[in-house]
Amino acid sequence: MNSEPASHEPHVDGGAHCSPLTVHCSRPPKGAPLVSVVTLTHNKLEYTSRCLASLLSTAYAPWELVVVDNGSSDGTPAWVAEFRDTAAAIGVNVRLIRNACNIGCSTARNQGAAASTGARLVFMDNDVALRSRGWLARLGATLDADPQVGIVGPKLVYPVAPHRIQCAGVGISRTGRVLFRGRGERRDDPRFSRLEPVQSLISACFMVRRDVFEQAGGFDEAFNPVEFEDFDLCYRVRSQGHRVVYNPAVEMYHFESVTTAGTPTLPNTGLIIRHGLLFKERWRQMFENEDGPADVETAWQRLRVGKLADVKDLPVVE
Repeated sequence: MNSEPASHEPHVDGGAHCSPLTVHCSRPPKGAPLVSVVTLTHNKLEYTSRCLASLLSTAYAPWELVVVDNGSSDGTPAWVAEFRDTAAAIGVNVRLIRNACNIGCSTARNQGAAASTGARLVFMDNDVALRSRGWLARLGATLDADPQVGIVGPKLVYPVAPHRIQCAGVGISRTGRVLFRGRGERRDDPRFSRLEPVQSLISACFMVRRDVFEQAGGFDEAFNPVEFEDFDLCYRVRSQGHRVVYNPAVEMYHFESVTTAGTPTLPNTGLIIRHGLLFKERWRQMFENEDGPADVETAWQRLRVGKLADVKDLPVVE
């Protein structure tokens, strides 16, 4: 959902081992902290509308939504403006930030974070949809249970039945190759059914403490327009003494690669190579000494995961 960076002012509308953690909380405690969900959009309204509408089933309060639109031309801003009234009716404030063009993923996410007010930030791509109603409460409970946990992410599953795993956290090999753990495996695979620290997460959906995010300096704009900015943030957070944790008690649907696919100005393969090299240069001293996956495990498999047209109603669980 990104292309060339631009310098301009946006238009703003609207107001190791983990300690034992409690992960089954689905209702927020009294006085629960405000959570800010930040979502980027660049066209692909059919995915954005499904994503945002699904979030209204969230069993948590209070939370707010900040939508950063990177120059959409398909009516996305108008749809979000109307959606704001729907969300307001159930007590959810939606703020829309409109950029004249696509300013890049890191820049736009940092922009959304700066415009938000929550003590906790959730970054979510517009091709993600809610599966677990209690997602915000459970992710937040993971942070509450251990102050050393800086970032926590859910089990991402494909929206097409039988809802196999899309990503259960990320492994990085000793040579810097990337593995989406569990990709293509059964959703209930016991190998990916335990709460545990991971080397990284993908920014399709994760929660981070605001103070940790700010201490780390946010997303690095060197990774604009896209690719590896999420891994870089996770490694920076870990280098500052915090844990990055995968929580399988939370499941969210992810269509995979929708945010970058089909964008003519986005040379995705070249970005993966260039930004992958930058990531390796920065963090080699860490991943070379970690017990990551073997290189042979990291080969990307082509899976038939379905498209939006293949998906009807998505099951929602508590």
